[in-house]
Amino acid sequence: MNLLCIGISHYTAPLDIREKLWFSSEETSQILSLLKSIGIGECVMFSTCNRTELYVLTENNMLPSEEIKGILITQKSAEGKVQLSDLFTLSAGEAARHLFRVAAGIDSMVLGDVQILAQVKEGFQLATELGTAGIFMNRLFQLAFRAGKRVRTETEIGDGAVSVSYAAVELAEKIFDDLNKKSALVIGAGETADLAATHLRGKKIGKLFITNRTQEHAEQLAAKVQGTVIPFSNLFNTIYDADIVISSIEVNRFILTATDIQRALKRHGNKTLFIIDIGVPRNIDPEVKNIENVFLYDLDTLNLMVEENLRKRGAEIPKVEAIITEVLAELTHWYSSLEVNPTITALTQFMENIRQEELAKNINRFDPKDRELVELVTKRIINKIIHAPIVNLRNGQETSLTERLQRMSAIQKLFGIANLSKEDPNA
Repeated sequence: MNLLCIGISHYTAPLDIREKLWFSSEETSQILSLLKSIGIGECVMFSTCNRTELYVLTENNMLPSEEIKGILITQKSAEGKVQLSDLFTLSAGEAARHLFRVAAGIDSMVLGDVQILAQVKEGFQLATELGTAGIFMNRLFQLAFRAGKRVRTETEIGDGAVSVSYAAVELAEKIFDDLNKKSALVIGAGETADLAATHLRGKKIGKLFITNRTQEHAEQLAAKVQGTVIPFSNLFNTIYDADIVISSIEVNRFILTATDIQRALKRHGNKTLFIIDIGVPRNIDPEVKNIENVFLYDLDTLNLMVEENLRKRGAEIPKVEAIITEVLAELTHWYSSLEVNPTITALTQFMENIRQEELAKNINRFDPKDRELVELVTKRIINKIIHAPIVNLRNGQETSLTERLQRMSAIQKLFGIANLSKEDPNA
C-alpha cells in the first residue's frame, strides 16, 4: 500500500516542541498546495494541540520522508527548535491502522477522546476543497470515519467522565433526573469553572448563574455559556435559588460554611442541594456534608470517578482494535483489487462468464459438428474486445498512482466487477 504518514504527537515530543509544528487552517492550505506543486498527488493534513499528522500517497519518484519532515519544519520556521527525530514516520498498513486508531480516540492523550474525529474530518474536508484528496485518500478517510463511528456506537470507549469538570456535571445528573428544570451556580471563572459551566450548558441546565471575585471574568464566562452574572458580594443570596453549586476558586478560607448552607435551606425548606468543591485549597467547609439533603463532593471523589471511568474505557480497547482490524482489512482488499492484475483477471472472468452463459442457452441450436467452432469463435471475440483495455492497463505505469487507481476504479464500476476482483484469489 503506497501510503506514508509523517507526524508529531504527545508520544514523540513535549508540548513546547509540538506546538511549534501546529498549523492553522490557512497554514495547512499552504503546505498542502506546496506539496502538490512539488509532485505529491494526494495529501491530507490535520493539526491539533496534541498532534500534527500528514498523510501522503507515495510515488516512486517522491521525496524521501526526511525531506518532507524538513519541509514541515521550514514552513513553520522551526529550524533548530524542532529536530527531525521529533517526528515519526509510518508507512503502508501501519500508517492506515494509525489513522484508524486516531479517529477511534485510542491514540489520544485522553483515552476515548470524542473531539479528535471532528478534527480529522476538518483536515480531510480542507484537502478535498484544495483538490489534494483523490480516490485513495477519499477511501482511506471515509473508512477512518466509519471506524470512528463504529467504535462510538459498538463500544463504551467514550462513556464516563474522564475530566474533573465533566465528572462534576455527571454526578449532578445522577442526583437530578432533569437538569433543564434545575438551577446551577458556578463560583469561579478559571479553566475548571469554565469547563464545568460549559458542560452544564451542554446538558441544558435550566438556569445558570456565574459569580467570581473579578466581575469582568465572570461576565466573559457568562457571555460564553449564556449565563447570568451574580456579584460575588451577593453569593449567599444566590445559593437560596440554586439546586447545584460548583465552586473552583483559589482562596485560603472557606467561602461557604455549614452555617451559610443551613440558612439557605431554611429559606427554601427541605430542598436537595448538590455541592461540588473542586477548589484547591477547598472552598467549602467539609462539615456541610453532615447537613440533611445536602450532597457534598470534593476532588478526591471526582478523581476516583475519573480513574474508574478510565479503567472501564481501557477494558474496551480490545473491542476497538478488533473493529480497526476489520476496517483495515477492507481497505487492504479494496486497494489490492485496484491493482492491474486483479482488475484484468476480474474483467476477463466477467466476459468469460457472459460468454459461457449465452453459449449454454444457445448451443443446442448449432449442429454438433459446429459446436467446437462456436466455442472457438466466441472466445476470440471476447479476447479481441478486452485486448485494448488490457494493453492500456498494463501500459499505464507512466501515469501517477492516483490516475492508475482512478482508471482501475472506473473499469470496476463500469463493468460491475468489484465483487469479482474481491473473490479472486490473486486480488
